[in-house]
Amino acid sequence: MKKNAIIMAGLAASALGGCIQVKAPDKPIEINLNVKVQQEVVVRLQRDAQDLIQNNPELFPQ
Repeated sequence: MKKNAIIMAGLAASALGGCIQVKAPDKPIEINLNVKVQQEVVVRLQRDAQDLIQNNPELFPQ
């Protein structure tokens, strides 16, 4: 009985083996990404730093 079940399972597996196929696509896969990156940097100086820059322009040339 157990031997028959093993034989039947083997036959079923061999019969189903041809049903599943894995095939690479003919054309390459194309992925279009539209990405917008926007970065904003805000620098705020304290009042004493602003005064230092204004009073000593030779130290901070523009």
